[in-house]
Amino acid sequence: MGSEAHPLVSEVGPRDAWAILSDDNASILVDVRSRPEWMFVGGPDLSELGKEPARLEWKTWPDMTPDPAFAGALLKTMPGLPSRILFICRSGARLMEAATAVARTLETEGRALPCINVAEGFEGDLDTLGHRGGLNGWKARGLAWRQS
Repeated sequence: MGSEAHPLVSEVGPRDAWAILSDDNASILVDVRSRPEWMFVGGPDLSELGKEPARLEWKTWPDMTPDPAFAGALLKTMPGLPSRILFICRSGARLMEAATAVARTLETEGRALPCINVAEGFEGDLDTLGHRGGLNGWKARGLAWRQS
């Protein structure tokens, strides 16, 4: 699979992602980070919207190798086909690969579904001190999140 984006993969900022998830009941958010990130860093809290993010690792810790079964596994977890799938990771680096894998799998099955990357990710870019979570991203934009 090449690294180029699929035509059904687009990108929005964190606040626009929240708006989509708020306005479109059939849209879902998939957190593709690793299990340690979910546990120790926290994640988006969609409870205000009556939703929970789906959590499925695109790359598994510690070797961070992409899961070749990711798209199929994600599609099997969905009770029905959502209207749109939004993807979030730490800083936006893993999103395009995961979203493209899902878009291509759907296309192979004769289905089309918008896949949307949440630009900046959950924690965003590193600031001048080498810290994440304050410069940009879901957390820094003031969107709901929680830690376990």
